[in-house]
Amino acid sequence: MHNFRDFNVWKRGTELVKNIYSATSDFPSEEKFGITSQIRRCAVSIPSNIAEGSGRKTDKDFSNFLSISLGSQYELETQLIVSSSLGFLQEKVLEELLNELNEIQRMTRALIDKFS
Repeated sequence: MHNFRDFNVWKRGTELVKNIYSATSDFPSEEKFGITSQIRRCAVSIPSNIAEGSGRKTDKDFSNFLSISLGSQYELETQLIVSSSLGFLQEKVLEELLNELNEIQRMTRALIDKFS
């Protein structure tokens, strides 16, 4: 078992959640239950799966939850790109979020390799 608060990737994931909430706050109101909700839930699942996996008994189990988190990261990346193409995100904001997300992806893959 691991303490999720000790992992920088979890810390970065929680920061990403705050940035996602901020970036989606200006999305059209008709998207409140559409892409806005989907993006936010997806972002929250990134550090949540890291935390849940850290409480598992084996490193293999932890690695599986890291993989689930990584899947959510790629899902979020897609949703952000779609949001930009729909005109909901400015290109600069998209670039900043994707840079942040790509770093989290790199960190997650490194942990998966470590605990697999």
